[in-house]
Amino acid sequence: MKNTVAVIGIGQSDWAGDWIRVRSGERPTDSYGYGATSFRNALSDCGLVRKDIDGLIVGPSTAYERMAEVLGLNPRWGDQADAVLSVIQAVSAIESGLAETIALVYGNDQRSAKIQYGGPRAMGGDAFLSYVYHAPWGLTSQGALYALTFQAYKHARGFTDEDLGHIPVAQRHWASLNPNAVFKERISLEDYLASPHVCEPLRLFDYCMVNDGGVALILTTAERARELSPKPVYIAGIGRHDLNVGATSLEPRLTDFYLPAQQASGRQSYEMAGVGPQDMDALQVYDSFSVHVPLALEGYGYCDIGGAAALLRGKGIGPGGGLPLNTGGGHLSESYMQGWNHQIESVRQLRGEAGIRQIDNCRHVHYTSDVAGKAVSLIYSSEA
Repeated sequence: MKNTVAVIGIGQSDWAGDWIRVRSGERPTDSYGYGATSFRNALSDCGLVRKDIDGLIVGPSTAYERMAEVLGLNPRWGDQADAVLSVIQAVSAIESGLAETIALVYGNDQRSAKIQYGGPRAMGGDAFLSYVYHAPWGLTSQGALYALTFQAYKHARGFTDEDLGHIPVAQRHWASLNPNAVFKERISLEDYLASPHVCEPLRLFDYCMVNDGGVALILTTAERARELSPKPVYIAGIGRHDLNVGATSLEPRLTDFYLPAQQASGRQSYEMAGVGPQDMDALQVYDSFSVHVPLALEGYGYCDIGGAAALLRGKGIGPGGGLPLNTGGGHLSESYMQGWNHQIESVRQLRGEAGIRQIDNCRHVHYTSDVAGKAVSLIYSSEA
């Protein structure tokens, strides 16, 4: 499936503006409204109209049927999936002929709706398994679970709090160059180390924000993309590998740090795309917490096992560093769109549309996601 499908349109809502409005007590719209705004902007970006869309995938925060109604679409095929799996499903559907042009639409009013990601009613309580199994021990938030992960990782790899601090500092630097980012004020390593622990050893700056917003992408066949867009961005490689045994007891997260799944997923995508980590011009890592980053650096071959700290201290991941990572600011500083904002940042970099944070001669961008035992790897490319 290498390069058989391309992204031709991207759109988003006003993350930074809505952050200010919601914090002042307004509720600009709901999840469907954020998705609709983003979809309209994606259509404008690629010059299509609604009747050109015959497939729809929506994020898990909205219902597929209702979103289709709100958008005025009558797709012949559709589904509901998270950011990274929606791309894989769209590629598979287009390749198999189920649809030709698919819109991927995400909207979430998580902040204004006061969604709880911790506590006894976190995300609907017993409907969300990763919270339920650990509630008797007081672990009712992802922050607590990832604090355990980082504590284990520190001991296993000789990683320090200061090493971790390089990640939010670098991502805030990228965000300071991004007009779409919510948090643009730069921070220093000293600021990071002085920030309070939320769930030790994780500090305030290790946590993603919780904000409202939306994202949309439009994908179609490579042939049609070349007719419609001067700068199509191709899906060059796909990989996925799950660790299901022990997943609800955190075993894959606490013992191997997802490593076997990451290695297998990365290998699949590298082999499909015909490139490796040494060929990537940027890396985008799902970062609900900063600890995702060192795990991904080791798991996907950007350094040796145990070498993440040296890479962060030496080569660097911020502007001017050797490995540009989360170049929009990621979930820590740009916007918490649950992986969706990383997709459109990848496209912008490959189109050469990232402004003053643009990476020179950007040809390949790697996106990774490691959540709940699932390791997923996507490689975007500007080269057909």
